[in-house]
Amino acid sequence: MKRLFRPALLTAMCLSLFAAPAEAAYKKEYKLSVVPSATSGWGLSATYFAEQVKKRTDGRINIKVYPGAQLMAGKQTSELLLVRNGSIDFALASTINWSPQVKELNLTALPFFVANNPDRYKAMDAIEAGKSGQMLIKAVEKTKVKFIGWGENGFRELTTSKGPISKPADMSGMKLRVCGTPIFIDIFSALGTNPQAINWSEAVTGFQQGIVDGQENPTNGINIPLQVWTWHKYHTDWHYMIDPLLLTSNQKVWNDFSAADKKILEECAKDMEKYSKALSRLGFDDGSSLEYLKSINMVPAVTDPYKTIAEKGMNVTKFTPEMIKEFYDATQSVRDKWTKEIGADLVKAAEADMKAAH
Repeated sequence: MKRLFRPALLTAMCLSLFAAPAEAAYKKEYKLSVVPSATSGWGLSATYFAEQVKKRTDGRINIKVYPGAQLMAGKQTSELLLVRNGSIDFALASTINWSPQVKELNLTALPFFVANNPDRYKAMDAIEAGKSGQMLIKAVEKTKVKFIGWGENGFRELTTSKGPISKPADMSGMKLRVCGTPIFIDIFSALGTNPQAINWSEAVTGFQQGIVDGQENPTNGINIPLQVWTWHKYHTDWHYMIDPLLLTSNQKVWNDFSAADKKILEECAKDMEKYSKALSRLGFDDGSSLEYLKSINMVPAVTDPYKTIAEKGMNVTKFTPEMIKEFYDATQSVRDKWTKEIGADLVKAAEADMKAAH
């Protein structure tokens, strides 16, 4: 009996090893990088994704959000490298911060490129869903990072301690905090300002100390959570560029997930995109964002951004199409230069995608 039992036991043990679920090798915690604070729209979007993944995988995939650029020691442009080498598992990353390494991601930073359309939100959605969006995804994945889905930080508006601003000449000589990516320097130099490349982790100190006269960021995503009215009394609603977000993962991390869990991650990414865009567009669209947030019981405290910033003492200048056209013309040289950097084929594809959405 002993001789018969031992082989049978060994066979059963081997079979149990081969039958072990793939998730047994999963990490106890996956790190998800976010540049701004947890209370920003960007941070909330990352948390929503992480919570949905944990819920739908019954805890098999536990993602922890690390806001405030803490996984990259405050240097936001190093994020892509850290995702590639596995120091970071997931990132909800701005196209801006990855554009120094992936030139194509400067597409949506072309000044007034998206805003110079009848419906700027339809134009952005058309890029992501169209040929140009696929070209952007391909460019990202060439870096050996897995693209999972889109998010949105929003159109970037200008806030200043000096103003109001209604024409390019009003910005002459201003010191403005910008991201440390080359296209920003070119845009604001073309508009006659003195751009200051400061990491976001150090930007608030610059506002407090008066080192800079202003900055540009999305209203719902950054400016309201940051309470930018503490330092700046002028809000320029010019929509000069939009800040799409890329939900990505380290390629090896992605490959280690089972096919079923990859599908769940992709489904959670789609839901995160809806939530992220609703937060970004709330109060600026036809009301559909508010209705969506109500439907998932995730309505934020501020639902009327214009009312909120006005109540806080900010002077709001809303650009008309004619005002946008003046700034569009003033930055033509930047679009010409960066179309060559980005690739004329990509820019033409994006123009066609946006035109089809009119």
